[in-house]
Amino acid sequence: MSSVRRLPIIHPKPADGSRLAPFNLPAVTSFHNNLPGYAPSPLVSLPGVAADLGIKGVYIKDESSRFGLPSFKILGASYGAYYALVTSLGLSLDCNIDTLASKARESGSVLFAATDGNHGRAVAFMAKLLSIEARIFVPRSLDEYTKEAIAGEGAKVILGPGDYDQVVAFAAEASKACPGGVLVQDTSFPGYEDVPARIVEGYSTIFREIDDQIAEQNINIDLFISPAGVGSLAHSVLRYYKSLQRPVCSKVVTVEPDTAACLYKSLQARADASTPVTTSHTIMTGLNCGTVTYSAWPDFRDCLDGSVTISDFEAHSSVKELKAYGIDSGPCGAAGLAALRYLMASSREELGLGKDSVVVLLNTEGARPYTTPHDVTSDDPVELTRILTRIESTNPTLSLSAGSGEEAIADFIEGWLEHRDIESHRIQSQQGRPSVVGKVTGTGNGRSLMMNGHIDTVSLAAYTKDPLSGDLTEKNGRPAVVGRGSLDMKAGTAAAMVALAHAKKSQPRGSVLLAAVADEEDTSIGTVDILEAGWRADAAVIPEPTMLQLGTSHRGFLWFEVEILGTAAHGSRPDLGVDAIMNAGLFLSSLKEYTNRLPIDDVLGPASAHCGLIEGGEELSSYPASCKVKIEFRTVPAQRAEQIQDDLVSILEKHSKTDASFRFQPPKLLVERPALKLSSSEPIVKAAISAAKSTANPLVEPQALSFWCDAALLTEAGIPAVVFGPEGEGLHAKEEWVYVESIHKTTAMLDNLISDFCQ
Repeated sequence: MSSVRRLPIIHPKPADGSRLAPFNLPAVTSFHNNLPGYAPSPLVSLPGVAADLGIKGVYIKDESSRFGLPSFKILGASYGAYYALVTSLGLSLDCNIDTLASKARESGSVLFAATDGNHGRAVAFMAKLLSIEARIFVPRSLDEYTKEAIAGEGAKVILGPGDYDQVVAFAAEASKACPGGVLVQDTSFPGYEDVPARIVEGYSTIFREIDDQIAEQNINIDLFISPAGVGSLAHSVLRYYKSLQRPVCSKVVTVEPDTAACLYKSLQARADASTPVTTSHTIMTGLNCGTVTYSAWPDFRDCLDGSVTISDFEAHSSVKELKAYGIDSGPCGAAGLAALRYLMASSREELGLGKDSVVVLLNTEGARPYTTPHDVTSDDPVELTRILTRIESTNPTLSLSAGSGEEAIADFIEGWLEHRDIESHRIQSQQGRPSVVGKVTGTGNGRSLMMNGHIDTVSLAAYTKDPLSGDLTEKNGRPAVVGRGSLDMKAGTAAAMVALAHAKKSQPRGSVLLAAVADEEDTSIGTVDILEAGWRADAAVIPEPTMLQLGTSHRGFLWFEVEILGTAAHGSRPDLGVDAIMNAGLFLSSLKEYTNRLPIDDVLGPASAHCGLIEGGEELSSYPASCKVKIEFRTVPAQRAEQIQDDLVSILEKHSKTDASFRFQPPKLLVERPALKLSSSEPIVKAAISAAKSTANPLVEPQALSFWCDAALLTEAGIPAVVFGPEGEGLHAKEEWVYVESIHKTTAMLDNLISDFCQ
C-alpha cells in the first residue's frame, strides 16, 4: 500500500474582498534605517531547484544574519520593543534611539519575553543596545545551545513551567509584577495586541527589501511560503502580499512541523476560533508552538491560500540542500524549501503553478546544532524495524547499566503518527518514561482493537556487537534485522504502526489504537499509565515475538524481598555477632523445598520460583547485619500474593522458633502481575486464529507462552488480549535478530485481524 501522509490544505480562491490593511512602511523603514548596523539581507536565486521543479524561479530571502544575529527576529523585536517602551514611558513615536535608551535607563525599564529561541535572543539584543535589563523565559525543553546564545546577549534566562504557551503566560504575569517591566511578546492574546501588531509590522522590512531586489528583474511573485510558528511572521507575509495597496496579490502558504501544527489544525477545524494543540518534539524549535497568535487568526482563516506540514527529516534534508547553494540555514529556515517540494508534488495545479511561476522562500535562521532526525516517511515494516532498532530506548531501571529511557523513540513515533495525520497522545506519569497512543477513529458500530507494543529494551551492556545497528543481514540463511530490541519488540511495534496506517486508509467501522508503551521489561509503567488515563478497547493484540504462534495464556509473576537480620560485630567476636547471610542460607534451603510443592495448572503447567538477587554484608572482617533476598514467583491463576506472602512468613517463623538468633523483617511485595488465561470462545481469540491461519501461520493454535507480557494487565482491565508476533532469536542475549519474512507476516496478520474484528 502507498504511504499515507498529511495532505496540504489548499484554498484556490480565497474569499472575495480578502485584501488587508497596509503597513506603515515609511515609519518602519525609517526606524530600521536608523538602527546601528542596518543593511538589507540577500535574496538568493536557487536555479537548480527551479529547474528541478519546472518553474521559472525560486528565490530565498536569507535572514541568517541580521545585525549580527542569526535570525530575522530582530526586525520585529526591535520595532516592538521600541513601541512598547515609548508607550510605557509616555514618549512620542518619533523619539530617537538615544533618547529612548536614556529614558529607559532612568526609569529602570526591564524587557520581558518568552521564547523558543530567536525572538528571546532578539529582545535581549535590543535590551543590550539600550543598556537595560532583559529577562527571557524559556521552556525547560529548550536546548542548551539556544539558552547560552540568549544569555550571551546579556539577558537573564529563566526556566518557565510547561511548554511554550505556558511560558508565554508565565512571562506576561512576571512582567506585570516587576516595576518597570515591559513585555515584548510576538504572541498576541486577548488584552495584549498592540505590541505583537508592531512586531508583525516590523517584519515588513523583509518584504520591502524583496520588492527593491526584484524590481530590476521584472518578475512577479506567484507564491510566498512562510514558516508559521505562532504566526507573527506569517501574518506579516500575509498582510504585505494581500495588501490593499498591491495591484496583484501573491499566494501565501504556511509551513509548520508535523508535531506542532497549530495553524494547520485550526484551518482544518474550520472553526471561528483557532484550535490550540499539544506539541511534541521537533528540531524546528522556533516553530514549536501550540497556539496561533490571537490577532492573526481571522486573517489566516479568511485570506491564507494554503497550509502544509513537514517532518523533521524533510527539514533536515532541505538544510543540506541549501548548504549546497552556500546558504547556512537551520531547520526552521529550510522548512519552506521542504514545503515547496511537497506542494509541487501534491498541489501544483491547485496553486496554479506553471513554467512561468516564481516562488519566494524565507530562510529564517542561521545554521545551528541539532540532533539528526530519523525519516518518518516509510510505511515498510522492515525499514521501520531498522529505524526503531537504531533508536536507543534502554530501560533505565532494569539493570545496573545506564539506560536512556523511551523519550527519543516516543518522539519518533509521535512524529511518524502526526506525519500521517493520525491522532496521537503522549502519556507519562514519570519524567522521561513516555508512552504514545495513536488512534484511527472508526466510521461507527464496529468493535475496537488495541495493538499494544513496548518500546523499551533490556540493557545494551551484554551485547557483543553494535547493539543499535539495525543492519539487514543474513542469519541461518534467512534475511534478518539485527540489533538490541529488533525482536523484542521493535519489529512487532513497527508492524502495528504500519497496520494502523493501513487502517487509516481502509477506515474500518471500529476504532483502531496503537499503544506504544514504556517499561514493559520492568514494571509496565506504560500500560498502567494508559489504562489509568482511560484508554480502552473491546480487545487487544500484543505483537511480542511468539515465533508466529498465538499466545492466549501465560504465567503471572510476583517479586518479594525478604530481609534476614543479623548483628554486626567484628569477625573475631562470634560471641557478639550474628551472621545474617548464613541464616539466609537456612531460609533459602527451606524455600527450595517449598518450590517443589507449587501448584500445576492444566494449561500453564507448574508454577515456579527463583532467587534473582541477594545482597548482604559490608566487609569480610565483619558479621553482616542484614541479608536481603529478592525472589520471583512465576504464578498460575490458582495462586494469590497474600497466600504466598503468608507461606513465606511461615517458613521464616519456623526457623525463628528453633533458633533464637534467626530474625527477619516481614516479606515485602515489590511487584504483582497477574497470569493470563483466555477462553478459546473469546471473539478476539477466534478472530486471531483466523487472521493468523490466512496470512502468517496456517498451523497456528492457541498455546501457553513461557514469558509474561502486558496482555495480562489488559485482560485484567477488561480488554481481552492475545499475543502474536514475529520470529527470530537472541531474546535478552548477546546478539538479537528478527527474520524479515516474519515481520511481513505479522503485519499481514494484524491487517487481517483489524479487517475482521473491527467490522
